[in-house]
Amino acid sequence: MHTFHDFITSFWRESLKTFKIMSRNKMGLFGFIMTLLIILISFIGPLLWPPETSANVAQINKGSSPEHWLGTDFQGQDNLRKIINGGRDIVTIALVTGVLSMLIAVVVGSFSAFIGGRVDSILMEFVNIWLTIPKFPLLAVLATVLALKDVVMLSVLMALLDWPALARQVRSQVLSLKSREYIEAATMLDLGTPRIVFRELLPNMMSFIAISTIFEMTHAIYQQTGLVFLGIVPYSSANWGVMISAAERRGVLFNPQAAWSILAPMAAIVLFQLALVSFARSLDEVFNPRLRTGV
Repeated sequence: MHTFHDFITSFWRESLKTFKIMSRNKMGLFGFIMTLLIILISFIGPLLWPPETSANVAQINKGSSPEHWLGTDFQGQDNLRKIINGGRDIVTIALVTGVLSMLIAVVVGSFSAFIGGRVDSILMEFVNIWLTIPKFPLLAVLATVLALKDVVMLSVLMALLDWPALARQVRSQVLSLKSREYIEAATMLDLGTPRIVFRELLPNMMSFIAISTIFEMTHAIYQQTGLVFLGIVPYSSANWGVMISAAERRGVLFNPQAAWSILAPMAAIVLFQLALVSFARSLDEVFNPRLRTGV
């Protein structure tokens, strides 16, 4: 019990310290709070404000009003409620794609750089070939052939296509750390490649890994929205990409009164990406003590 109490106390103390560091960067703090808020609304919001199941003919394509802050769509349904219920797919795809692609990149890039020699040459040659493949057209073809309707499967597919560029970046980072004295000492002590990579190298790359993961998340949002807009991966749930596609197909661009139907999901996507990028700005100070002052 005493050990658990110490763990909670230590975790709380470190969390407060991290939050204090992040609060020094106002944009970073805004990004962190907004990202957390969007994630909470996307997963908890639908429980409080479930989606509308029927059309409301009297409210079709209405503008902003006290009753409907973001107007209504071509079915007369509230756009704000649809935004709340449409965020879960986007958030899930961003998180799964970002984390999985970075995980693959870290494993391939770090071991390639650390082992070196023929292994490094073979792996990097494979990565170079993979980088020449046009990713989005291939993703569109594969998504069509596989008839993907599950967000997790789409995330895995995107991660499998997106990791090579990240792997090269990870390799460059590891090569710059490989010559450090503590890495050479660990190598001389024959601590083993997995331990050196995961215990010595990667902790010193957490800033790069976290920021790169966030930027991969924003890239995943673009890809998913593009596929939905093209009608390649139709989903039964009206996520933000589906909302944009449905509004465009209903001629919203030619009806100023219905502008909220396409502006609302676009604004939600832009806000989420802005929050992620702003959050990334504060992570350098969190992971790099040399950038901190007065903490």
